[in-house]
Amino acid sequence: MQIRVDTRPIHEIDCDALVVVAFDKDSPGGALPWEVTRAADTLASGWIQQLYDSAEFTGKVFETAVLHHPPGLAAKRLVLIGAGKRDKFTTADLRRVSGAALRFLKPKSMPVLALALDAGAAAAEQVAAAIEGAILGDFEPDQYKTEKKEAKVVEEFVAVAPGGEASLEEDARRARIIAEAQNFTRGLVSEPANRMTPALLAERARQLAAGEGLACEVLDQDRLRQLGMGALLGVAQGSAEPPVLIVLRYRPADAPEPPAHLGLIGKGVTFDSGGISIKPSDGMEKMKYDMAGAAAVIGAMRAIAQLRPAIAVTAVAPAVENMPGGRAQRPGDIVTTLSGKTVEVINTDAEGRLILADALTYARRLGCTHLVDAATLTGAIVVALGHVYVGLFSSDDALRDRLLEAGRAAGDKLWPMPLDDDYKEQLKSAFADLPNTGGRWGGAVTAAMFLKEFADTTPWAHLDIAGTAWLEDAKPYLAKGPSGVPVRTLLQLALKMGSA
Repeated sequence: MQIRVDTRPIHEIDCDALVVVAFDKDSPGGALPWEVTRAADTLASGWIQQLYDSAEFTGKVFETAVLHHPPGLAAKRLVLIGAGKRDKFTTADLRRVSGAALRFLKPKSMPVLALALDAGAAAAEQVAAAIEGAILGDFEPDQYKTEKKEAKVVEEFVAVAPGGEASLEEDARRARIIAEAQNFTRGLVSEPANRMTPALLAERARQLAAGEGLACEVLDQDRLRQLGMGALLGVAQGSAEPPVLIVLRYRPADAPEPPAHLGLIGKGVTFDSGGISIKPSDGMEKMKYDMAGAAAVIGAMRAIAQLRPAIAVTAVAPAVENMPGGRAQRPGDIVTTLSGKTVEVINTDAEGRLILADALTYARRLGCTHLVDAATLTGAIVVALGHVYVGLFSSDDALRDRLLEAGRAAGDKLWPMPLDDDYKEQLKSAFADLPNTGGRWGGAVTAAMFLKEFADTTPWAHLDIAGTAWLEDAKPYLAKGPSGVPVRTLLQLALKMGSA
């Protein structure tokens, strides 16, 4: 899909559909606070206002109305899309509105779509959000369907910012990079486990690194044994697919080594059966998405390589399959981690924290001064926050606040969770330094407390994305399946830390 910015007046925009945003009729400032929407109403002989007056259109979120051959416009259609209350409308909402508009119009054979945006100081943010939303909305995880309906594609998406500056082209370029990185991640997560083994994930990382100028190292099973990554190897030993540890490195060009070195660590369980503590069969097919954390840090590195923040960033992605079998790890086994600490395996389905333990230790050895891990770690976080918020745990208030700010800028919802020492009482073992589970209560917290042991004194944050990495149902603005969370947040964090 081609992307461009057009700063001409809306009546000159020749396209199959010109989309304008309209708000709830009771919004502060009225239903048509945007100048561009009022201009469209005037050019179309008051059509929008007539819809409001007749109650055919109320401005509710994602509500649509279409006018064919609108008078005064070069566009073949004028499309109205509702955006809800104006005083609650955010950049993230515009991203969703843009995605919803594309997904509504794409099946109707409209090759060229344009979205009219408000002029003024927020034009740059609006252009970026509109483009991101359209690219994200265009993604479909249907690459393996052989009998598809007649292919209908949007060939060109135009962000219309009347009177805008030439600098909007740069905003459009950045938006495309960010959205395509998120879609890259979604593409990895949507792959079935037979087509996304640890080795195949490593190969995709190598290809990315070669194309984007990143350094890539893949540690194989023999090297993991030499290093002593007993926790990671224990999870993998039940599978015929050997484990790997993927390392991607970005360094700013022609700059001295910066004092901060950001480590992004992603859980990469390419399929999680639960191991000996096997999961119920209902819904197990979705366990291909248990590598969404690894996919997110790899996708974030794709955007980091292109946007080039002034900070060193290293991504570490441990990749394994968790399978039952004659060689599989058993409940009661004790493993020795890379850090030297021993762990009693109480439940083999609490495997993500085991592979992350070794990855966190390795990232510290690589010199990372700040650690952020992303993982589909616990069902408990879904019980606590549903499918709306990412659970954010951190040992460092400054890093926590930076992540919250990055999440707001990215449009990802993060909710700070407790990490009090009182929870350590649940992580006691009579036979090893600590168990891999802390019992049923506060499961997301005790999982985070476990990881904190391996971050040690390094500023660290944990993003539990178990409830947000996968959409059970399609949204008006996104297809069913992988969401790509938290690629944008990780990227925003790197950019902010690089500019500090």
